[in-house]
Amino acid sequence: MFCGGFKSDMMGSKATYLEECSKARGQSYVRFDYTGHGLSDGEFVDGTIGSWCADALTIIDKVIEGPIILVGSSMGGWISLLCAIKRPDRIAALMGIAAAPDFTGRIYDDLPEEQQQQMNEIGRAEIPNDYSDEPYIFTRALLEDGGANYVFDRDDLVPITCPVYLVQGVLDTEVPWETASFISENVESDNVIVELIKDAAHNVSRPQDLVRLNKAIEHLNEQVAF
Repeated sequence: MFCGGFKSDMMGSKATYLEECSKARGQSYVRFDYTGHGLSDGEFVDGTIGSWCADALTIIDKVIEGPIILVGSSMGGWISLLCAIKRPDRIAALMGIAAAPDFTGRIYDDLPEEQQQQMNEIGRAEIPNDYSDEPYIFTRALLEDGGANYVFDRDDLVPITCPVYLVQGVLDTEVPWETASFISENVESDNVIVELIKDAAHNVSRPQDLVRLNKAIEHLNEQVAF
């Protein structure tokens, strides 16, 4: 099951490539759009981490049968971690691609002064989007709800015990590569692999990157008894 990133959709190269690979080995695969993303109904600006996590849980509870390998890209990595906590009996393994848990915590401080003023006055801010002509829109509701859904705001280890595979580009300017190591050190599972790609950026979607991602899933398949 593939969980996409912030303002991404299920037609992205990673989501579709991994589906092709799954079909080739006879493995079921699900990709979907969060509310307000891609083909789904709703307005993007009305969404929050909690509501998008609820979308993912709906797929888990009502669409898929049996154990699941969750694959989360960027924000989808956060969503996947939340799902693994909330549905430990369903999530057999987890793969993060430039996983970005708790990223809303740094958004406001990183905003330029003009956008901070927008946030204070109208409850939303727009910043340029490197991947689209449409800007990113961050809302006060997104930031406040994000804080209520932090994964790593605890003193103890995160109760995720399934196998975890984290793929991270060292050249990522949006999610520091150290994030993958931080995640590995702060989950209960001892079966965690961190794979750093020295010349990869945030999207991790070059042809050679996609091959690596599929190999990571094949490794997790070997760890899971379906």
